[in-house]
Amino acid sequence: MVLRLLLVLSVCARPGTGLPPRHMDSVVELMESLESNSPNLTLPELARALGACSTHGCRAVLGEPPRVPPALGHEQWGLLTHLLHRDAAVLVPDGSTVALGPLLAGIEVGQKRALGWPFPTFEPPIDPLYAVTITEALGTSFLLARGGDGATLGPGGCWDDVDDPQNYTLLGPPSPVPDAIANGAMDGALLGARLAQAPIPLADLLRGYYGMGNTTEQWRPHSSYRRRDFGVLMGPEKLEQEVEAMLRVLRALPPTRELLRDVAPEEVAAVARRAARDFTRQYVECPPIVPRCMWGARPYRGTPRALTLPLESVFIHHTFIPSAPCHSFRSCARAMRSMQRFHQDTRGWDDIGYSFVVGSDGYLYQGRGWHWVGAHTKGYNSKGYGVGYVGDFSSTLPDPDTIALVRDQLLPCAVRTGRLHHNYTLRGHRQMGRTDCPGNSLFREIGTWSGFK
Repeated sequence: MVLRLLLVLSVCARPGTGLPPRHMDSVVELMESLESNSPNLTLPELARALGACSTHGCRAVLGEPPRVPPALGHEQWGLLTHLLHRDAAVLVPDGSTVALGPLLAGIEVGQKRALGWPFPTFEPPIDPLYAVTITEALGTSFLLARGGDGATLGPGGCWDDVDDPQNYTLLGPPSPVPDAIANGAMDGALLGARLAQAPIPLADLLRGYYGMGNTTEQWRPHSSYRRRDFGVLMGPEKLEQEVEAMLRVLRALPPTRELLRDVAPEEVAAVARRAARDFTRQYVECPPIVPRCMWGARPYRGTPRALTLPLESVFIHHTFIPSAPCHSFRSCARAMRSMQRFHQDTRGWDDIGYSFVVGSDGYLYQGRGWHWVGAHTKGYNSKGYGVGYVGDFSSTLPDPDTIALVRDQLLPCAVRTGRLHHNYTLRGHRQMGRTDCPGNSLFREIGTWSGFK
């Protein structure tokens, strides 16, 4: 069985390196090999044997790691641990990055629940699914930072090569819950809950959830809805309760008792409240934004000018060209590069003009971003954000989910984070100059939004 796994990995490897791409496809191929050759050992269990789920809380829930197959040589173990080490993360087809530890731990809990496996009991009671995916990591992060020092959530990051991802670099100071951990935790909770209800082969589960092998550009994978679905599964009140319960359990576990020895119960409750509130705001209520380095942006030309926040306005555009909405990470990234080339090489601008661009794949794409003056609305670039929908919306509309991405997520998030004034003004590009932008249909739509004048 192990030799079969190594053969799968070597076939996937980049020529000359011997290393498989750190992509979800590689993980699914491992799962398929295990399911067909070793039904008594699952990939989540193999990951635990290689160091995933190594925290004290996770081990208390799932037990000590299983014994691994017969000893292998250094190079053989290197191939397996390349994908399954304790901090492993992979790129998934929707362009997001997912940590495998919480994902596979949640899947394992779901499998064991479906089989009626007796989980250990704790006082106070905790939900094993949330304990191994999110609540231990989240509670510990905010507990360690309660003095005001250190990051608690984020940052995101970028891969060296989206076609053959090997190295992932964070875009800011690290925290115990970077974006990859948050994504893996949400996916692990969602997929674990699904498995607990109805067993399904893991390879099929992951292929369906992440949209792997899908051949149509009109279909969004379930993973692009992770923030919405996690918010439905676990609202902020439930998350707060589970984080507080997990911290109280950690107080009772010998390895972590010292961490909470001098923390009063009311402070534990306050830590849980902050953790649930901040996680929900950042990863459920705010939209996901693909950073420039992930869509392949060229460097900015010249010196960017800083915006003075909060801004007072938002200007809605459509790109017109590309005229068709983009429905996948690859097509949206391609559209971003095309627009940037046109703006820089034809129009002579320093960069892509928009602050943010809206794909129909469930993601926003960073243009100039939150902090730099754009080139989207002549005469008003320093006064507001320019948000462009990919497509021509003269006679049609973006789909309802894509409309909601800006109306219900981006705008409230910008207000809540202090980047946009609470009584901001929303306008279509045509109101500020001689243009048909953002198209008749989209202009009529934004006329119904809060802040439109």
